[in-house]
Amino acid sequence: QVQLVESGGGLVQAGGSLRLSCTASGSIFNIHVMGWYRQAPGKQREFAALISTGGTTTYAESVKGRFTISRDNAKNTVYLQMNSLKPEDTAVYYCYILAHSTYWGQGTQVTVSS
Repeated sequence: QVQLVESGGGLVQAGGSLRLSCTASGSIFNIHVMGWYRQAPGKQREFAALISTGGTTTYAESVKGRFTISRDNAKNTVYLQMNSLKPEDTAVYYCYILAHSTYWGQGTQVTVSS
């Protein structure tokens, strides 16, 4: 059984920063991709960022230049450093991993006040 546990969400003022973490545990072999999606109130879940095993990163246009994704393969952990946060970044952030299947975290709330 695979579990993803997220942490680091919270309330921050516009222009501030937060760092999200997500650690995967359980019967995991060969994690290929780790990443983050987010879902704002009343909207569909949308892609935010991903990182491959080799460190190649991809970002949504809306977060490019402000968010940085990284991973620690030894710890099965992915991070999302979020800088210059905007009220429109307010959402529940979900981490995921692509291994022999796709697994999702439970989500962590990020609220950015104006």
